[in-house]
Amino acid sequence: MPNAKKAQLRYRVLARGERYQLLEVELLTGRHHQIRCQLAAAGMPIRGDLKYGAPRSNPDGSISLLSRRVQFVHPVSGEEISLEAPLPDDPLWQKLYASVNDK
Repeated sequence: MPNAKKAQLRYRVLARGERYQLLEVELLTGRHHQIRCQLAAAGMPIRGDLKYGAPRSNPDGSISLLSRRVQFVHPVSGEEISLEAPLPDDPLWQKLYASVNDK
């Protein structure tokens, strides 16, 4: 496509469950819905993401996508900032993440 913008990411599988995988995704570009679109195109729609091919929604209407860790250099101070979010209070997240720590 002549006017298409480049969209790249890297991912690795951290844990596998019976029906779901826990992925770590590194964005190399930042396009709108990039993670959702690219994972769906690879045959891995995000749990609960009806727009991009998940078979059913999550009970609360959310999708199982979490920005767990964000790191960047502060534009003024030059200090490296690192923020980490807690895991959702959801048994699937807890189970998959626990299996990462068991390795």
